[in-house]
Amino acid sequence: MPEPHPQGISRLMLFFAIVYTVEGFCQAKAGIVWQPLTHYLKETQGWDTLQIAASLAVLDVPWVIKPIYGVVSDFVPLFGYRRRSYLLLSNAAAVLAFLWTTQVLAPAAIVSALLLTAIAMAISSTVCGALLVENGQRHAASAAFINQQWLWFNVAVMVASLAGGWLIELLPSGGALHAAGVIAAAAPIAAIVSSLLLVDEHHAGMNLAELRRALRGFLDTLRSPTLWLIAAFLFCYYFSPGFGTPLYFYMTDHLRFSQATIGMLSSVSACGWIGGGLIYRYALRRMTTRGLLNLSILGGTLATLAFLGMVDVPSAVAVYFINGIAGMIANIATLTLAADHCPERSEGFAFAALMSVINLAMPLSDTIGAVLYERLFHGVLAPLIVVSAAFTAFIIVLVPLLQKFVVVQH
Repeated sequence: MPEPHPQGISRLMLFFAIVYTVEGFCQAKAGIVWQPLTHYLKETQGWDTLQIAASLAVLDVPWVIKPIYGVVSDFVPLFGYRRRSYLLLSNAAAVLAFLWTTQVLAPAAIVSALLLTAIAMAISSTVCGALLVENGQRHAASAAFINQQWLWFNVAVMVASLAGGWLIELLPSGGALHAAGVIAAAAPIAAIVSSLLLVDEHHAGMNLAELRRALRGFLDTLRSPTLWLIAAFLFCYYFSPGFGTPLYFYMTDHLRFSQATIGMLSSVSACGWIGGGLIYRYALRRMTTRGLLNLSILGGTLATLAFLGMVDVPSAVAVYFINGIAGMIANIATLTLAADHCPERSEGFAFAALMSVINLAMPLSDTIGAVLYERLFHGVLAPLIVVSAAFTAFIIVLVPLLQKFVVVQH
């Protein structure tokens, strides 16, 4: 049995809360910059849904290649530490990159600057994932840590979404983008401070024994049929034609929602994620992983279909909140499955590799959804919603297969 370590767990819970609050503010495609950026490209540059989705897909690349950061962190201690040093440098780099976004208006320069922020945030997230797996397996607390991370991530997204919509209403589109960059640049400072004060890590050297352990863990990851099966399941789980960008155009051009309203809806979705985290903590914590996966697939299917009923602001609020709850439960189910099966001493690489599968599936999903919306459905959103829900529902037939080859019980 894992030995209890209440003080260590409490410090980690606080650390994860702070770092994921920072990530919620700073992720280019979720935080305070996202809505001002989309609005700027649409209104000032005249880009359509496909241009925006395809051009900004490059911001997902750093998240897809997270295993590279994981391998480096697992194998190469920096200034004597495998985790803390990388956290400090990546968040310092994020500060500088966001400051760059405040100085440019050309789309190519904006995307280049935000690409650097995405690299910095992806490195920080990878190292946090390694800390989660190491300590989650040690204390049998993976689900609790995941719940804590994504609870605070969505608190940040909720606030950032409101702020982003408010900035658009208050400032010209370019000014709103620059103001969002200033706010995002300040957030990583909190992650730097918390990494110094809250992360307890033993000094790690570059000796032969440590390298052998790291290499053994790396090879165990590559040879593990369990991890390959989980990776395939995660890709199928998150790959369904998305409609995030088409939905933005639908809300602005057809429903005539203001930018403040759209920002408020993103905040409502984040509030739903928080609600999903609380539901898990108090009602679903003892549910088996298989039960949680089945529940998340059913909830995700129904929540996606709920967008068919979005016709005004009150219905939109209800739909976004329901989708937030479903998203959080899905996140806890899938990430706990991933975290509990990562080999020792390759935690950074293994967890990052599984997360990269998700990070690859999601931008492909959004781009394919935008293509279907523009080319096949000719700007009509309802058929795309139905197709997306059908893809999600299909995944439930894969859960028994997963249980046959993988232990999916807590």
